[in-house]
This record gives sequence, structure tokens and C-alpha cells, in this order.
Amino acid sequence: MQLWRVNESYFNLRVLNKQFVGLGNQGVKAVSNTPTHSETFQIVRKDDAPNRVRLKASNGFFLQVQSETLVTADYTGSSWDDSDPSVLNIAIVNTLQGEYQITNGYGPVKAPQVMQAHWDSYITEQDFKFISANGLSAVRIPVGWWIAQDPNPPKPFVGGSLKALDNAFTWAEKYGMKVVVDLHAAKASQNRFEHSGARDGFLEWGDSNIDETVAVIEFLAARYGGSPSLGAIELMNEPWAPDVTLDALTKYYKAGYDAIRKHTNAYVILSARLGPANPKELFPFARSLNRVAIDVHWYNLFTDMFITMIVQQNIDYIYNQRSSDLDSWISADGPPILIGEWTGEFGAKNGSMEDYKRYTKAEVDVFGGATFGWAYWSYKCEENHWSLKWMIDNNFIQLNMR
Repeated sequence: MQLWRVNESYFNLRVLNKQFVGLGNQGVKAVSNTPTHSETFQIVRKDDAPNRVRLKASNGFFLQVQSETLVTADYTGSSWDDSDPSVLNIAIVNTLQGEYQITNGYGPVKAPQVMQAHWDSYITEQDFKFISANGLSAVRIPVGWWIAQDPNPPKPFVGGSLKALDNAFTWAEKYGMKVVVDLHAAKASQNRFEHSGARDGFLEWGDSNIDETVAVIEFLAARYGGSPSLGAIELMNEPWAPDVTLDALTKYYKAGYDAIRKHTNAYVILSARLGPANPKELFPFARSLNRVAIDVHWYNLFTDMFITMIVQQNIDYIYNQRSSDLDSWISADGPPILIGEWTGEFGAKNGSMEDYKRYTKAEVDVFGGATFGWAYWSYKCEENHWSLKWMIDNNFIQLNMR
């Protein structure tokens, strides 16, 4: 069950069929695709045991368990005894920590302050100076769909992200760099992850979202198409297969490409699908367009295969498998390849400094052959091996650039 936070105490409850729990004719059940007052519950916590809760329905009564298949909203008791049918134990098994959750959690008064403090400090002009001084020629900047409505984006998002992107273009031009604007979060989420703007972990992007997603792309192209620092616009980050179908994706990619071409001849980047998808499936489509690159993401993480690998096996995998894959994708008539995300971390996570240096050297050696270049996961990150700045400052990585 997913919780949609309305405020500090009130929530909507969404279950696996994507419907919201509410008051039905015969007890509480999933009754609606859209939450209303009837599908809003107050979570009342026990003062000395916050995981012990009771749920108050919109009719003013508490939920009580009648049987394994029936829950009703008609209880008026107030005890916290184990035998009380209205007392539940709540367990949080996963939390999302995206911009939606941050702004919704802090609320309309505090969220603007928190986000502005973030934008003022996370990436500054000095960072662009540092990036340029270390031989890097471009930055890949993720944005969310709500940026097109800045400075008054829909709640709970707050204004300020567009000004931050404007600053990035100003600084990039000053230090002779390019910007790749990446639509990282499409409305309805294209991969169910928090960084894609997911509200509750469901992927719901599809054909019905194409027009509104294209509108975001055209907004970005119109705003930055005349900037000498615009290097490319990436139409969508990491769509997930099979939920995002190839037909829907190519339909969107063609519409997004056409929208960009109204304003600029900058490169258009097509992100390959994650999950069970042919890594070359976009190649024929890309060949029909001009100045288009394909983005692939390579991590030695997230699967049992990489977790069980020792350091040398990870290094060998880069030099052998990754190199072979890249070589097979680069052909005279093929689209340029961008390795749009990678990191210095590997599955075992127990290497020495020398191990990490050898591993990242392998990545730089191989990924440097990508015909559209590469982009590290993040310039700054609290996890050291995911932070390019930390890796540079602490001599974990040597960049053979320019």
C-alpha cells in the first residue's frame, strides 16, 4: 500500500490496482481512481509508540477489522489494547526521496526556503569553474516536467528551478562549456523511481502523456535554443521496458524531435529503455533523424552478478564486455553513443583506494571511446564514489581530457 500525504496527519491510501481505499457500501475497499474527501484518512498515532496507529475515516469513525476480508469504518472506541479491532501496526518498508516528496513533506511555507537554499549552494559558479579547469567540456543537467510552469509550478513543487537552470547556462557560456538539458522526470513517471518524479512508485507514463511531455521539451527548446551553450536536449531519462512500449516511446521521440527542430539544430538525445529491451532497438529510428545520439547507462551495480564480482572481475568486465558492446554499437552509419551515466562505485563496495583508482581508470579508458562522450552520475553527491568532485579532489580518478 502506498501513502499519499495530504498534510502531516491526513493521507490517501493507494493499493496495488492503483485505486484508492475509501468508503464503500459494504465496508472499506478500493473504490476510486482519484482520491477525494471520502478516500482521505487521518492517521492517529499512539504517543509513546508511533508505529501503533488507528485510521479515522471521513465519516468521523475509526476503521476496525471485522474479518480477514472485511474492514468497516464504524468504530468509536478509544483504547490502544492489543484486542482493540481498530489498532493497527504500521511498517514503512520503503520511502521515496524525490523532489515531490521533499516539497510535499516540508509544506508550502518551508519548502520554498529549503529548495532555495539548495539551489543557492549545491551548484555554483565556482563549480563550473572547477569543472572546466579539470578538462570537462559539458554538463548534463536533469530537470523535472514542472520546470515549464516555473515560477508557479503545480503543488507541491515550488518555484526556482528555472532560475537555477538559467544560471547554469550563464556560467557554462562564461567558462566555454556546453549544457545537455535532460528531462529526467516526465509527468506520470516513466520508470517509477523517485528521480523520475514518481509520487508513489507507480509508472504511469504512456500515450496519453505524450502531448504534455512534448510541450515541456518545446518550452526548453524555445528558451535555450539560441544559447551558444546548448549542446543537446535529452527527451527522457531511462524509460522502463516493457511498461513504456517501444511504439509509444518512438512516437514521443519523433514528436519531441520535431518540437526541438522548430527552435534549434542542437543534438537530440534518445535514452535507451531500461529493463528487458534490445539495447539496439532505437538504432533504426535514430538513423532516420539528423543530429541524434543514443544514451546508455552503465553501472556495475544493482544485480547479483556485480555484487558477487571481486575487484579484478569488475575491471575485466569494463575492458572486455563494456568495450565490446561499445565497439559493436559504433559503426559508420550508426548514431553517436553517449554513456550518460556511470559511477566509480562497483557492486562489492569493499575496495581499497588503489582498487577504485584501477576501476575508474578502466571506465575512463573505455567510456572515453563513446562517440558522443560520457557523463558521470553526479558532480556532487553524499556518497563519495558517486561524486565526481570528491573523486577528483581525493585523487581517485584521473581524467584524460583535452
